[in-house]
Amino acid sequence: MSVFDTDVLVIGGGPSGVAAAIELRRRGAKRVMLLDREPALGGATRHCSHSPFGMLEFGRVYFGAAYGRKLTLEAEKAGIDIRIGHSVVELADNGSVLVASAHGAERIAAQRVIVTTGAREKPRSARLISGDRPLGVVTTGTLQSYLAFHGLLPFRRPLIVGSELVSLSAVLTCLTHGARPVAMIEPRTHALARAPLTWFPTMMGIPFHRGTDLVDIVGRDRVEAVKIRRGGAVETIACDGVLLTGQFTPESALFLQSSMGVDRASAGPAVDQHGRSHNPLYFAAGNVLRAVETGGWAYREGRSIGRAVADDLQREPDAGAPVPVSFDAPIKLVVPNILRRTSSISTAFREFQLRVLRRVRGRLSLEIDGQQIWQASGTWSPERRILVPIPPKAPDARQVHFRFREEE
Repeated sequence: MSVFDTDVLVIGGGPSGVAAAIELRRRGAKRVMLLDREPALGGATRHCSHSPFGMLEFGRVYFGAAYGRKLTLEAEKAGIDIRIGHSVVELADNGSVLVASAHGAERIAAQRVIVTTGAREKPRSARLISGDRPLGVVTTGTLQSYLAFHGLLPFRRPLIVGSELVSLSAVLTCLTHGARPVAMIEPRTHALARAPLTWFPTMMGIPFHRGTDLVDIVGRDRVEAVKIRRGGAVETIACDGVLLTGQFTPESALFLQSSMGVDRASAGPAVDQHGRSHNPLYFAAGNVLRAVETGGWAYREGRSIGRAVADDLQREPDAGAPVPVSFDAPIKLVVPNILRRTSSISTAFREFQLRVLRRVRGRLSLEIDGQQIWQASGTWSPERRILVPIPPKAPDARQVHFRFREEE
């Protein structure tokens, strides 16, 4: 009898976790267990009252909640052992995990583990915003949860902070539920989302101030006003809430508390071109790797990792010594952030994914063992995906480095 409770354990029931589990079953894995701490699968999509979701995965457009139900249906059809209301609290070096649920604590052992715990927006405490602590200061995810699961709208005239894609989702959520934002502000001099999407707030009659900082929140029991700094001057805007959007960070606490740790740049686990971490028993996919991508991107990435793990089950978990992928500032992160010599399992990542810290113009190049093999010039913006093909010889290299030469 097998000493393992399951062949593969997937932690996280969002798009990447469900996709990985389905792909594993499709490729012959007999026992696949999927754990999620929430009462239903779908991840953050469950409380998104907007579309589009699912076009590339399922050939039709879904709203967020319907997309979550579709993920659940497909997981059930695939014969996956789904366990909701289960929170993983520890990753052990031997591939077993400690799980807490209404039934108590238990340890589950698997041949391989895939972690797909996603990402979250930075709350006020992590943004170091001064002022009192009144009601009405929430993130986009919290607002959408209030509305989807409790029918609660915490404000009517909020200030929106941020200009990422999720910030535009926040605007739409407010408008469709009877709230009208007083303004949208972005500390940088440019919007982080691409045009024409960033035209949306202005088209809806919502002032959009770039180069503007939130410096204070006024109010004791509830938000009464905010103080913002724009053009060197501080002004007060009356409002009844503050909606903090974007600035996502990976939900990587499980790795941080384990012997594997996290990559300092991405704040997620370090993975190689197969999605495999420093411990060859653990893989990762989706937004736990780097914040943040769309649900569709996470689904496709989960499917690729599932394919790699299905292949890896047929061999001994011998990962070999990793080679770190280094880079110059102002590059913020690179995923995959380690490489290993090519094995017989499927490659999950065909491209390096890069992000930069600030808007910058210059020449980006990739060097393998000191030899430049790729380069491109342009203007690069933060929170926008940069893709660079992984050369076939890169996993066999001794040194892999991204160089950046800034231009005026």
